[in-house]
Amino acid sequence: MTIILHDEDLAGYASMPLAIDAVEAVLLAKARGKAVSPPRHNVSFPGHGDLVFTIGGTLGEQPVAGFRVYDTFDSDEHSQIVAVWSAETGRLKGLVLGQRLGAIRTGAIGGVAIRHLSAPTARIAAVLGSGRHARTQLAAAAAVRSLDLALVYSRNEANRMAFAQEMQRDLGIEVRAAVSVSEAVGDADIVICATSSPIPVVSASDLKAGVHVTTIGPKTAKAHELALDIVGRANVIATDSREQTGAYASPFFLHGSGKEQSLVELSDIVAGRVPGRQTADEVSLFCSVGLAGTEVAVASALFDRLLEKSAGS
Repeated sequence: MTIILHDEDLAGYASMPLAIDAVEAVLLAKARGKAVSPPRHNVSFPGHGDLVFTIGGTLGEQPVAGFRVYDTFDSDEHSQIVAVWSAETGRLKGLVLGQRLGAIRTGAIGGVAIRHLSAPTARIAAVLGSGRHARTQLAAAAAVRSLDLALVYSRNEANRMAFAQEMQRDLGIEVRAAVSVSEAVGDADIVICATSSPIPVVSASDLKAGVHVTTIGPKTAKAHELALDIVGRANVIATDSREQTGAYASPFFLHGSGKEQSLVELSDIVAGRVPGRQTADEVSLFCSVGLAGTEVAVASALFDRLLEKSAGS
């Protein structure tokens, strides 16, 4: 049976712990040389946009393979397709149609980073941005840390108020809208930047000692949402794919910062091959770029859970 899921099948955040575990398994496989995760591939349609493909999977027991494709067409409507095969039997396990899986998977990557890089005592999170990815990033943070409070700031007051109300209801923690970046991040143990801003929205002077910062927005030399002094202050800088950071058309934002060689693979931290945070007052930075194959693993885990429930009913 080939399973087909749509956005409405993935509503809410109940699947986030499953997604985080699936992503962590891919990162462990990557550290052990058992993951296939090449950089994404763009196919251009001049005057309209691109189709962007990420292809990957895992080897070993129950190997899976698949791809995700999404568009950058100049349109108000966008979608994605994720397809998953059993690499052992060649059976098409399922398809996921829509944008929600991509946000869940990106949130799950951030959740693994927070699990391994933030202070275990982290209780306050700040989110800059109020879109779909900001929501799943906060949901993932709440899944791996016992948060007491989250603050959100975005330029649109109505959007940040709606975010706070919705996420407090969905996550069961206090979520407040802040009136400024500094109010949002000043006391935060975890800062999640999920904006589309091509210029920095937060700098090192805004942050306290011991903070963990995740950036999922622009991260190139020409456009980056973090001030470079945060890079200079960070004791640990990690990414989910160093290979992908070198494949952008514009150089990665660490280029020329003197910190290029400090960038480590999150997979190596997860596997215990390189150290992560060493002390409570260190600053950690995670640069999320979207490791190929993680969306395939998350979709596969969702399919497996559905089959288990079906078999048990």
